[in-house]
Amino acid sequence: MKEILKILPEAIRKNTILLPDNVLGEAEEIRLRVNRPVEIRTRDSTYTLMNESRPYIFSEKESVLMMSLLSQHSVYRLEEELKRGYITVSGGHRVGLAGRVIMEKGEVKGIRDISSYNIRIARQKKGAAEKYISRLQKQGEWCHTLIIGPPKTGKTTLLRDFARLISSGSSGKIYAKNVGIIDERSELAGSVRGVPQHEFGVKVDILDACSKAEGLMMMIRSMSPEVIIVDEIGRREDGEAIMEAVHAGVTIFASVHGESLEDIKKRPTISALLKQGVFQRAIELNTKSRTGNVRNLEYLPERPVGVKR
Repeated sequence: MKEILKILPEAIRKNTILLPDNVLGEAEEIRLRVNRPVEIRTRDSTYTLMNESRPYIFSEKESVLMMSLLSQHSVYRLEEELKRGYITVSGGHRVGLAGRVIMEKGEVKGIRDISSYNIRIARQKKGAAEKYISRLQKQGEWCHTLIIGPPKTGKTTLLRDFARLISSGSSGKIYAKNVGIIDERSELAGSVRGVPQHEFGVKVDILDACSKAEGLMMMIRSMSPEVIIVDEIGRREDGEAIMEAVHAGVTIFASVHGESLEDIKKRPTISALLKQGVFQRAIELNTKSRTGNVRNLEYLPERPVGVKR
């Protein structure tokens, strides 16, 4: 939490430190809205930050101060981040922003007069993927794997740990491979100025803040990955790029929003990939349990002849 405390105005910081250890330890989000109470959200509950006996109200002045702290007193250095609507800070934590959007020729140029901040607290759960290693390999090679779950069920957490395991290897279990991470939302690796804030092996290369479709092709052309990790696929161009990667002999680990394997079959892009037999394994996450808990790991039909390994 020390990286998060640094970006909070002093009075909010002091009151946050006073929260019970179990709240701070389980916090997933801190939400600050101008002229509204400050909220701390865990997976199961929402707590209101108190100032003595009353809810702490986030002021407009504090909003300006917080933007200054986030930008290290130079908003211009965050021009690209403001276009995306979020800022990644040390530790891999992501701060979502809402306010007055500046448009130019139909494109977002930035956000001004910030009125809401959503601090999403990043925690790396090392070992979350280890128990699935043997089931995601065939004849010593990794299988193309799709992780399925609604928001906040641990898709990114599990993908991040697969990236760590595959890029570092494990004595007696797996050999380290070249892993490319396409981190469109700066969440998988949590990079700050290109440097990942989460722990990976030595064989990892990251394209930060790059669209998935373009990033997949860039990574293949420039870094010769053996495995590519990509979060939240769904657009037509994502599917086309994944097919190109598979034909190039690259193994894909991806995630997708959905309740179940049957649910995502209704989405045209995912349905097409499944019908072509791209993915060999599907991991369904439990929607009613702790983050990253697997409900089902399904072996999918083998890819048809004509699709290269």
